[in-house]
Amino acid sequence: MSNINNGGISSASAPISNSASNNNTILSFGSLGPASGLTSSAIGGDATQQQHPQNQTIGIIGGGGSNSRPATPSRIGDGVVGSSTGTPGAAGSTPSTSAGNNTNNQGVEELLPLVMQLTNPDQREGVLLELSKKRESFSDLAPVLWHSFGTVAALLQEIVSIYPLLSPPNLTAHCSNRVCNALALLQCVASHPETRGLFLAAHVPLYLYPFLNTSSKNRPFEYLRLTSLGVVGALVKMDDSDVINFLLQTEIIPLCLRIMETGSELSKTVATFIVQKILLDEIGLSYICATAERFYAVSTVLSNMVSVLIHQPSVRLLKHIVRCYLRLSDNSRAREALRQSLPGSLRDETFNTILTDDATVKKWLMQLLNVVGPPNLAAVPIPSAG
Repeated sequence: MSNINNGGISSASAPISNSASNNNTILSFGSLGPASGLTSSAIGGDATQQQHPQNQTIGIIGGGGSNSRPATPSRIGDGVVGSSTGTPGAAGSTPSTSAGNNTNNQGVEELLPLVMQLTNPDQREGVLLELSKKRESFSDLAPVLWHSFGTVAALLQEIVSIYPLLSPPNLTAHCSNRVCNALALLQCVASHPETRGLFLAAHVPLYLYPFLNTSSKNRPFEYLRLTSLGVVGALVKMDDSDVINFLLQTEIIPLCLRIMETGSELSKTVATFIVQKILLDEIGLSYICATAERFYAVSTVLSNMVSVLIHQPSVRLLKHIVRCYLRLSDNSRAREALRQSLPGSLRDETFNTILTDDATVKKWLMQLLNVVGPPNLAAVPIPSAG
């Protein structure tokens, strides 16, 4: 039997209270070394020769922006490669179809030479920039990248080449921009249905974890973390249980928790979105609520974030925090713990002003409060897991 004690889930073998340090709760998912020292300064400034990470990640978390995906040509496998006019004499052939085939051929003819140049170290930097700028224009960029000889190896070489610059932190803006362009191409591979499974089977996301585990306050490091989060965000956005299963076997949750507490506003938002998508999967919810340590590692960070939002409000970030709490409340043991540990600022009218124009978050918050109910002063017995 487990009890609601001292404001949350506890067990005889591993009692947990809300006073546990953040380092201890985060480390309950696995040792990650010293806590990050990154400040919460917002991303800003201009970066040379780089697609701004905000443009790469804003679509992942459901935000607006002017970089919506444009219309893309037909897939390579549709039988149009090698023919500029389609099948001669085919029934139903129209000028518009021929124009589409021409566009597709032109796109492929432009794409393939660029991809082949990635394996040439002397040409790679310029090609990385060119492809990262045009990646939304090529619908088949991901499979072409993955199946072209030496291309993925070249992208991974770009990633590992800057590992020595991470500690001590000597990463320059130029190096950060270059590797972020490589990460933007990997994000395409991660989000494409044909290559996503192969991407996971090769454990490519693990190459990004050293970037997520950095603690430097410098902008090049923040860009690097944000772009790396964008790759993971593209994976979880697909609502694929295989993705969640893979991530739960890695350190992604403690890495995200650290960024949720110490990152920039946008980095916090993407990291919280990743945790939210993990929670929305049944396996992910069960995993996080399986032990008191895991539950409090997540709920303590969420609570700390709410405290920061009182003075630095962000509707976008609050939206994902409330959604995480609401999903946690679907678990009976977590719901009882939240009755005591849910931040008071979510119960009162602290955020009413900033939520005036967001009916969705207001609805989620009201639903959360109705489900969790008022706090209880006495401990309430709840059944143990399993």
